[in-house]
Amino acid sequence: MKRSVLGVLVDVTSYHHATGAVLAAARERRPFAVTALAVHGVMTGVLDREHGARLNSFDLVTPDGQPVRWALNTLHRAALRDRVYGPDLTIEVLRAAMREELPVYLYGSTTDTLNLLQSRLRTALPSLKIAGAEPSKFRSNNAGEAMDIAARIRDSGARIVLVGLGCPRQEAFAHAMRPLLPMPLLAVGAAFDYHSGRLRPPPEWMQQHGLEWLWRLALEPRRLWRRNLLNPCYLVLFAAQRSGLWRASPPPAASTCSSRFPV
Repeated sequence: MKRSVLGVLVDVTSYHHATGAVLAAARERRPFAVTALAVHGVMTGVLDREHGARLNSFDLVTPDGQPVRWALNTLHRAALRDRVYGPDLTIEVLRAAMREELPVYLYGSTTDTLNLLQSRLRTALPSLKIAGAEPSKFRSNNAGEAMDIAARIRDSGARIVLVGLGCPRQEAFAHAMRPLLPMPLLAVGAAFDYHSGRLRPPPEWMQQHGLEWLWRLALEPRRLWRRNLLNPCYLVLFAAQRSGLWRASPPPAASTCSSRFPV
């Protein structure tokens, strides 16, 4: 069940239902695009209508950040007791994939991060089948490259793809690759960095009070300071939507993929 948060359609869901939806798509070998959106992710869709349409075409958009969960509860009486946080959803999906012997493919980040991530996953989830891992090239794709990437993923035997390119690059990638791959693609944000040990997760109390952005800013100030300028904009637009001063009409879902997307 999707509801508008500033015009971006976010699902009223839980870890259980989100994981079940991903695993069902993997078993049935059908395309299924998933992302987990915090405030920054929502604002990318608000400020860029084309990207907002892209997000609204996703099969599943989970409330990654507490402020997004609070917005669903306040605006739509969703009664969500917890967010569906990308790094935690990643682990839930990987555990389920391990139980069902469904191979996974890791796409994005750097070679060093992927090596660390695979090492840690093999320790934590020893029966997990990792079909392949491919680092990002940090550039736009070349002509025909999408087909080559899709072929490598299909040929690996993977049934689930985890995409760690950062927002909004990972959503652009997942949206473009969805028609080419008969399997779920999960845009998982910082999950690769957290689960590889490259980033320390915030304390639980900060997560519960919606302060993860502050933790991330303290760890990566030069990279993230611009992103956090959007936080006051989110609050203003939320207040306008709640009061009825702004309708926040969702852009139509994008049905076609751009020929250019980040790899």
